[in-house]
Amino acid sequence: MFLEQTPRTKSRSGWIEVICGSMFSGKTEELLRRLRRAQIAKLSVEIFKPAADSRYDEEQIVSHDRNSIHSTPVDGSHAIMLMSEGIDVVGIDEAQFFDDGIVDVVNALANRGTRVIVAGLDMDFQGRPFGPMPNLMAVAEYVTKVHAICAHTGELAHYSHRKTAGDEQFLLGEKEAYEPVSRAVFNRLKS
Repeated sequence: MFLEQTPRTKSRSGWIEVICGSMFSGKTEELLRRLRRAQIAKLSVEIFKPAADSRYDEEQIVSHDRNSIHSTPVDGSHAIMLMSEGIDVVGIDEAQFFDDGIVDVVNALANRGTRVIVAGLDMDFQGRPFGPMPNLMAVAEYVTKVHAICAHTGELAHYSHRKTAGDEQFLLGEKEAYEPVSRAVFNRLKS
């Protein structure tokens, strides 16, 4: 079970939390919940997202339920380290779109006493591990896997099925391009 803690002094050890799952599973919603609780606790919070993800807003992190929080769009993981000096809690959304250097960045932040909360897709539309997410999960103290509901069966959905043509791994889209599906439906649609 995840135990939500808040560091009060920089002499305490930081840690890494990863929230992962398919599209429409509530990853961003859970990230926002944890970040708001840190703000209520009067901790300094800085939130980052990839600059390439402007689906809802250029600077806001926005959940599918349209809840939002201000963030800083960055072009790469190196910028997160530069902008997080003295921050208690760092939030990172859509981590699968960051470069592999994100793993070193979150480790360095945690090592200097920062609580780091990362959200992202664990698998791409072909059911393969997505970007740096497997390595982020490996180094995290806490991993929360959230699930959507299958658009076909109403069961738990573990996969993001792409409804549009194309083989590129990075294709931003919403309900017009993706739907959450269960393992059985994913395998049926793949064949």
